[in-house]
Amino acid sequence: MSLKGEIQMTQITHSEIAISFLKLAGSGKVRETYSKYVSRDFRHHNPFFRGDGESLMLAMEENWTQNPDKKLEIKLTLDDRDMVVTFSHVQQNTGDPGAAVVHIFRFKDDKIVDCGM
Repeated sequence: MSLKGEIQMTQITHSEIAISFLKLAGSGKVRETYSKYVSRDFRHHNPFFRGDGESLMLAMEENWTQNPDKKLEIKLTLDDRDMVVTFSHVQQNTGDPGAAVVHIFRFKDDKIVDCGM
């Protein structure tokens, strides 16, 4: 704390990591996102792909190639210890009414180790 009682934060929060992960990946920078934020032990729970990080990364790259105008608006973020939940509205393209999407992230050593959607 500073003398004025303000909290000085020097480290990025888990919420900020989750938001950055979603925004960067959604903008096509999937590999950069993975190298920056994802643990080597990463697992995910998207039922459409194998549960390993490589499978999801490739699917995210393919999705961005097919939908380069995708829009993601994060409406709510909840952060509790090693867990972050985001609630977002995602539109695959400009004509798409979109869908509500929930991501549940688990962190270890400030890296994403688990993601449910």
